[in-house]
Amino acid sequence: MRVLVAPDKFRGTLSAAQAAAAVATGWARSRPDDVVEQVPLADGGEGTVDALVAALGGERRRVRVAGPLGDPVEATFGLVHRAGGALGVVEMAEASGLALVSESRRDPLRASTRGTGDLILAATRAGASEVLVCIGGSATTDGGAGMAAALGIALLDAGGLPVRPGGEGLLDLARIDAGGLDRRVRRLRVQAACDVDNPLTGPHGAAYVFGPQKGASPQEVLLLDRALAHLAAVIHRDLGIDVRALPGAGAAGGLGAGLVAFLGARLRRGVEVVMDAVGLPARLERSDLVITGEGALDASSLRGKVPSGVLETARAAGVPVLVLCGRTDVRPEGVPVHTLVERFGVERAMSDARRALEDLAAEVAERLPSGG
Repeated sequence: MRVLVAPDKFRGTLSAAQAAAAVATGWARSRPDDVVEQVPLADGGEGTVDALVAALGGERRRVRVAGPLGDPVEATFGLVHRAGGALGVVEMAEASGLALVSESRRDPLRASTRGTGDLILAATRAGASEVLVCIGGSATTDGGAGMAAALGIALLDAGGLPVRPGGEGLLDLARIDAGGLDRRVRRLRVQAACDVDNPLTGPHGAAYVFGPQKGASPQEVLLLDRALAHLAAVIHRDLGIDVRALPGAGAAGGLGAGLVAFLGARLRRGVEVVMDAVGLPARLERSDLVITGEGALDASSLRGKVPSGVLETARAAGVPVLVLCGRTDVRPEGVPVHTLVERFGVERAMSDARRALEDLAAEVAERLPSGG
């Protein structure tokens, strides 16, 4: 039997690659004649670089970039060499993430995505002809203006000077000049992995929904929403692109809008981008069983996360699915779910997750009929 092992990370205990290896090891213990293929996955958020590098045999590279408030930070991007050109994988949270700024230093009016632009440029200089930008977990609400500036696009005030970094500076924006966009970036194909469909502005937009968690006061939320609306109007006038009602434009403080407007990016559901990148449908075609899972299987797992993506794709291919996870409070209809907590208890599930997952996989494999 051919078994495809395609989990997400078990947050706090195992990366997706470690989880896949543990399942494969345990499975082989009970069914050594099965052919087991490992393909760690991610949903386009944290862990996507690691998952794609592990699944596709790429490499991680570290560079120094501008952090959300301008301080230098060390950030990682992935580079996967493949036929037709290398793929760069950028997690914007590495450069512009909220986790990089202590709570006492959070400044939603000034935080900038410049470091994300630095990462995209680094991936391009390393040879990437396509870049996947994973957007989420941001400290910023600048509509991708900082990213654009890092890539050579001029966002100018009425006096012809660059506007100040951050969302507040957008209120001074008078015109956008894209003539200086780096020539390598002009040829770049860009996809954005995005798991929210919020518009750029308004009550469901970037400032109103996500601004408070970045430290914005009610007054600052109003200011940032007005600044993003002004950015969208100038983009429409100067670049001829309308991002005002675009689903997903409000992701990561409006970075979704910026990627579309400045780089011609395509916004897609994160797990779909990752599954396409690793060729999951083709891998399923040659599999008899697929095993997926993550640390906590809950209602959100069935809405745009790795387990739901694998379930949908496997059902379309007619391949049965098993779920191995840390714990669960949902059970998809017709899908066996086995959990570390139910089998071994919370303490071992957290402190000895790798070996516990190996043992669980071995037990599940042993109970399968010998024919598959």
